[in-house]
Amino acid sequence: MPKVSQEYLDARRAEILTAARRCFVRDGFHETSMQDLLAEAGMSSGSVYRYFPSKQDMIIAIAEENLAEVVHEARRQAERRPAAGAGAAIADLFEVIRAKHAENGFAAIALLTWSESLRNPTLAERLRTALTEATADLATIVREHQDSRRLPPDATPDSLAQLITSTVPGYILQLATLGPDAVDGLPDAARALWPTPEAP
Repeated sequence: MPKVSQEYLDARRAEILTAARRCFVRDGFHETSMQDLLAEAGMSSGSVYRYFPSKQDMIIAIAEENLAEVVHEARRQAERRPAAGAGAAIADLFEVIRAKHAENGFAAIALLTWSESLRNPTLAERLRTALTEATADLATIVREHQDSRRLPPDATPDSLAQLITSTVPGYILQLATLGPDAVDGLPDAARALWPTPEAP
């Protein structure tokens, strides 16, 4: 039998997860059966089980993808310092989340994941790790702002970053439940609240 390339395996895995996302966004985690997932993917049970032995494995994989995208964007913003300030970082993060939601139901999956993490210790641990990483990256941006005296000197970068990170779930909640129009002005509001420091 010819050897299957890693690229092919990765593509098949991504195809299964894309189909699973559609099912989960449409019907939720618990109302979606493995038969639903197989039908949506258009694959046999053997093909799907090769990558994901259970529906729970698909849920964790999709949740990890969502979390990784947020952490990656937070890290990208941290690496842009000092050109981008906290407001620009938050605004860009909001816009990336909105684009991802239009592409694959990102915000809806996030809400489902948060709910599932209350009963799934593995998912809860992944969520804690991702939030810790995202907060640490944003703390780097906040520290730059403190140095430029744009933010209160008596507040720690970690606590301010935690405050900023806490705004992201609120944005996601509004995006998922109220729709894109409801969050139109939030990126500009973030830029206005935390303006980019002027160059010396």
